[in-house]
Amino acid sequence: MALDTIVPWGRSFEEYVAMFGLTNTDLTKRILGCGDGPAGFNAALTARGGTVVSLDPLYAFNKEQIRGRIAGTYQTVLDQVRANSHDYVWDVIPSIDALGHVRMSAMETFLADFEAGRRADRYIAGELPSLPFERGTFDIALSSHFLFLYSAHLSLEFHLQALNDMLRVAHEVRLFPLLTLDGFPSPHVPMVIERLSRQGHRAEIARVPYEFQRGGNAMLVVAPA
Repeated sequence: MALDTIVPWGRSFEEYVAMFGLTNTDLTKRILGCGDGPAGFNAALTARGGTVVSLDPLYAFNKEQIRGRIAGTYQTVLDQVRANSHDYVWDVIPSIDALGHVRMSAMETFLADFEAGRRADRYIAGELPSLPFERGTFDIALSSHFLFLYSAHLSLEFHLQALNDMLRVAHEVRLFPLLTLDGFPSPHVPMVIERLSRQGHRAEIARVPYEFQRGGNAMLVVAPA
């Protein structure tokens, strides 16, 4: 993947906890983040003594390349959010300026940790739908703002392949949000639930204590039956 096709946009540890309804017990488990990008979650959880691996094609690049791409796209992303501000809930994050601060703080946390984390195999270059891990390596696999969000670009079969591989390497999978980029419920969600249920998995929608994209306050939780 070429760096100029990537738009890095990192979320904070606190956002991950809220988006995925992570409990204190969850945070002691072996966690995989699929498509984490420049999020601060890995760095913050590692500092707390947690066990976490992040996977993203972004990690094929070095720290300064990533920093440069963040600088080159940051204002464009904020301008897009400003142009569509009615699509977001401005309570925990009260303004565009606050959003910029939260995101940049998370990305700076990531950048400060990236080189050490890559040496420790906590940041691995790769992408869904095929994961470079052995069966049952993790307790929980998370995927934020990729599956379902890009339903117009990623087929139902891609989603199922990705979910099945996440279920191969982890005992439980959580996906957030269940909306598309334009804010509508993803048409893949009911079909994914139906197909996974037929395979013998337990697939359920659960509310979470997080809503920034308007209506985006639910995750899909999938586990073997």
